[in-house]
Amino acid sequence: MIKVTVWNEFLHEHIHEEVKAVYPDGIHEALKAGIGTDGFEVATATLDQPEHGLTEEKLANTDVLVWWGHMGHDKVDDAIVERVHARVMEGMGLVVLHSGHFSKIFKKLMGTGCDLKWREANEKERIWTVNPAHPIAAGLPEQFVLDHEEMYGEHFDIPAPDELVFVSWFEGGEVFRSGCTWFRGQGKVFYFRPGHETFPTYYNPNVLQVIRNGVRWAAPSGAAKPVRGNHQPLEVIKSK
Repeated sequence: MIKVTVWNEFLHEHIHEEVKAVYPDGIHEALKAGIGTDGFEVATATLDQPEHGLTEEKLANTDVLVWWGHMGHDKVDDAIVERVHARVMEGMGLVVLHSGHFSKIFKKLMGTGCDLKWREANEKERIWTVNPAHPIAAGLPEQFVLDHEEMYGEHFDIPAPDELVFVSWFEGGEVFRSGCTWFRGQGKVFYFRPGHETFPTYYNPNVLQVIRNGVRWAAPSGAAKPVRGNHQPLEVIKSK
């Protein structure tokens, strides 16, 4: 079983009626229900819980952390960010969704500002699969459409992805690298763009398929932890 924790700041749903109407139990519960499948054990955590729901015990029992945040990035305690970062470096997978691009943890892992263009105009987004051989693209069409989404446009201030899986085109003309992967330490990071809080994006079957695939891809490899520092020879060194 892949142990998944879905983290959501859970602020919009308490403040904005239009968001509550789409996700009455919170984005985290919609994602939990949407990606729950054989082989996954899904839990949730939110900003308002002690230690933001990300205790050392919880993270130690998490194979992949899914992160959604927007208006509460600055409310995430730096000590928790360091804790999550350490777990990623140890091998825990991280799937960052939509406005999580500005989260402290994503910016720390990227080492850049992670800024971009944006526009809320309820416009069409067409998501193209540009790396169809990648495991995250499994079972997906060549392209699919979200009728209403927030626009994100280039330039996206991120380090060049280790792998680019999806590219988005928007009705207003912009394009965006919307499905990117990176390797950090023993961990894997996947960023996936769609998911504005006022749209039912996380009920879309293709979007949920991408996230499920991303979780499977990001799960720990099980490889032995590398040994670093001064090291004794494994073979006999013959002196000259």
